[in-house]
Amino acid sequence: MSKAAELAALIGSQSALSNRNLIINGAMRVAQRSTSVASLSSTATYSTCDRFEVQYGSSGTFTESQSTTAPSGFSNSLKLDCTTADASPNYLVIMHRMEGQNLQQLKKGTSAAESTTLSFYVRSSKTGTYQVNLVDNDNTRIIGATYTISSANTWEYKSISFAGDTTGTLDNNNGASLQIEWWLASGSTYNSGAVPTAWEAMANGDRAAGLNVAIGASTSDDFHITGVQLELGEQATPFEHRSFGDELLACRRYTYKAIAGAAFGHFGGGYAASSTVAYATLPLPVEMRTNPSLTADGAFRNYAEDGGKAITTNPTVLNPGSTTTFTTQATSSGGGMTDGDFIFLTANNDADAFLLFDAEL
Repeated sequence: MSKAAELAALIGSQSALSNRNLIINGAMRVAQRSTSVASLSSTATYSTCDRFEVQYGSSGTFTESQSTTAPSGFSNSLKLDCTTADASPNYLVIMHRMEGQNLQQLKKGTSAAESTTLSFYVRSSKTGTYQVNLVDNDNTRIIGATYTISSANTWEYKSISFAGDTTGTLDNNNGASLQIEWWLASGSTYNSGAVPTAWEAMANGDRAAGLNVAIGASTSDDFHITGVQLELGEQATPFEHRSFGDELLACRRYTYKAIAGAAFGHFGGGYAASSTVAYATLPLPVEMRTNPSLTADGAFRNYAEDGGKAITTNPTVLNPGSTTTFTTQATSSGGGMTDGDFIFLTANNDADAFLLFDAEL
């Protein structure tokens, strides 16, 4: 039997041959913000691999990175590396959130609710029992399971099936209806109950009740994850690899990083409203989930076509605008522009300057 026939037989009628995976960037190939961030300890942040947030709840200090350590068939993983230990953790959790409008096929809240299967590859310096949960944010419900890492510093494949939930429909909108959470460390607030092996009302004490390790208790602790797939049915299928371009576009619905790339790289064009104020509009590459926020980093300037006047300035948000375009306002006390000048918003001799548009869940 050919590989294609084997895959079709394995999948059967539970799912399509493509678009099986409900996870975006499960192979950790896209990292628009950064490939490595150090000194993370008390924050919930999307730092490296797109679509995967890590919540650092005073459980040590970590360097988070898009690692090139990966199992066969993969090129990257999300890595957490402890740099300062904490023997009394509060929580350390990896999160992935999904829009409700992308999950209606789960039929959640109906008598025909579908089972799902979560699969992933993990590698850790610390063996023991870990917990992973599905959380219905719309109805405050949870189901969880434990898995075991048996060999230190060795890639292991995990597959966990979850029953469908006949209670609580998921909103058909762009909100964070469902989240997956991998618990790596917890205090008594999150481990005092029992593992929620069937769907139940959310109780914080159950969320890490099966966890018996604490990543971050030693500076030798690290954790890797990749190949994350969530699909319909009770049987895991081979990981659905998408092209880098497709994965990048899917990620850009939630985050878009526009980088100058050259000393005076252009970001967008607009007009001067006075000698000191200019507006620039930037088209976004895909429609974002919601009107994004803007973070500007680096040196910028407005360059007016009238006489080639360059006004050093930094852009700020004028208005969220829309999910497809974004307008910035830049103000300079130096003056020099003329009302009506066509201007470019460019980097000011800073190839690394960037604008980060954020519409994450």
